[in-house]
Amino acid sequence: MSWFTRLIEAPKNILKPSDSGSPEGLWVKCPSCSEALYNKELTRNSMVCSKCDYHLRMSATQRAALLFDEESFEEQDRALRSEDPLSFKDKKRYKDRTRDAAKKSGPEDAVRNYIGDIKGRTISASIFEFSYMGGSMGSVAGEKIVRGMEHALERNCPYLLVTASGGARMQEGVLSLMQMAKTSSTVNRLNAAKLPFACLLTDPTMGGVSASVAWLGDVIIAEPDALIGFAGPRVIQETVGQKLPEGFQRSEFLLKHGLIDDVVDRRELRDYLSTLFVHLSDRPYRQPQG
Repeated sequence: MSWFTRLIEAPKNILKPSDSGSPEGLWVKCPSCSEALYNKELTRNSMVCSKCDYHLRMSATQRAALLFDEESFEEQDRALRSEDPLSFKDKKRYKDRTRDAAKKSGPEDAVRNYIGDIKGRTISASIFEFSYMGGSMGSVAGEKIVRGMEHALERNCPYLLVTASGGARMQEGVLSLMQMAKTSSTVNRLNAAKLPFACLLTDPTMGGVSASVAWLGDVIIAEPDALIGFAGPRVIQETVGQKLPEGFQRSEFLLKHGLIDDVVDRRELRDYLSTLFVHLSDRPYRQPQG
């Protein structure tokens, strides 16, 4: 199909991007500048708008393919499944919600674990899948993060956490909130083994995930314009009764105020992480004085 034919078909094939980062159809409308983006070209550009550089959401599978060396990575811990310990029912049963989420984005819950190489260096990574119930952290997601860290301990390699979450999963009640402490405490084992731990915060990283393990990395970086915080800006503004500063809770605002270490374009992440892990892994450890 020629570019001219695609251009003619664009108006009736423009779709909004999905949470999974894998919209169907020929064209996708950029949420930031409203540019019509050819789907295949958008995918080749790492789901970044070619006009305004807006970073659209990616699936965990897409992100793994972006970060790891080709044919070097393998998904881990795929057999874990969410249960319904509270027999939770609101407008819809929890079992029905997880079934629908599995149909939409796969049965592996909201976190996917991978072992692979980034420019020849073995990395253990836990990557959130936002399209699975908004990337909410329940028992399975928490267990996978812990196992991702344990894979790093077993292989004596760096650990990477890529977040994209609305927070804790309310359908599991306190069992979901327990994952905040569970994942955070496991970080101590990485620290004791002197293994590098990097956090990549993507849009959005909110709630219980942002209030726990997402802030515990040795280095914390974020993608451009990612929404990062505990409560959303609308809730905060209504609570404090004041207008919030421009760009509040966005990556660049957090970097300016010292809450994160860097903002990195997705297309530069492989090089950035490779260099980062070289320095963190190969630099001699010095016992703090005093």
